[in-house]
Amino acid sequence: AMPRPGDSAGAAAGSASGPAFSPRPGREMAAPPGPGPGPSMDAGGTAAAQRDPRVRCCSRPRLRDVMELCAPLVRAVMEGQPGGAAAEGDAVWNFETALRENVTINGQLWEEAMDEPSPPSGSDIKLLEDQFDELIVETATKRKQWPKKILVHAIQTMKAEQEMLKLYKPVVTPEDIRSQPSQDAHIADLKQVAEMVSKQISAAMKSLPALTERAEGLSQVLTWQPTLELCKLRQEIFAGGKAKEENNVQNFVPPREVTPTDTDSSKNPYVLLKRRKAADSPVRKRYPLRRRKITL
Repeated sequence: AMPRPGDSAGAAAGSASGPAFSPRPGREMAAPPGPGPGPSMDAGGTAAAQRDPRVRCCSRPRLRDVMELCAPLVRAVMEGQPGGAAAEGDAVWNFETALRENVTINGQLWEEAMDEPSPPSGSDIKLLEDQFDELIVETATKRKQWPKKILVHAIQTMKAEQEMLKLYKPVVTPEDIRSQPSQDAHIADLKQVAEMVSKQISAAMKSLPALTERAEGLSQVLTWQPTLELCKLRQEIFAGGKAKEENNVQNFVPPREVTPTDTDSSKNPYVLLKRRKAADSPVRKRYPLRRRKITL
């Protein structure tokens, strides 16, 4: 902040610039009014206290740059006013003071806010690099040394745990589980039945190849069964035809001639030709002949 000029110059500047540039610190432009009596204060006093009429900013150095840019404008306004250079300086000082009092930086006053850290210089970077190298060396040495130290403590801890386990004694002694005598007979029967079943299973597995061969033979027989039946049917048909021919040959007998006598000629003048009855054949049984009546 610039030093405050003399009182005489400040009085002249105050008359020229008005109440906004008053040299007295108690007459700032945006000074909040004091609390006064009234019903509005009781109702909205809390809300008014929470509100901050000051302008909120984020960076103090940037605000200082803005003040430096505005200083020539204030001097240009004060040109031609009585007081000369002293009046210009007083006006600039009043402007900067009013700006500081009506601004907050990150929720803090101008005096409480801190400047942003300046960018590191070459020497600072070198110091940081040296510190980083030291940290790397320290970490590497710890990686080499500390596992050995940790191993010793780990072995001691494991030995202590084993000794504690040896000292452990169960509070309740375990009892032997004994089966009831009635169950022994059932278990023996089950063992015998299991042995018999296992023997039967082994015998069945041994006889399985023979059964498969028999099944294959049966399947072949079943496949040949229709052919055999057809052959038998043909044989019966052809055998029936041959038997019929033989029967016809055997049964064919020429009619016998009977010479009538004197006595017979008077009684029956006709000559009868008799034929033998044909033997029963399977074809005749299947296809019987109809009897025909001959009317004379």
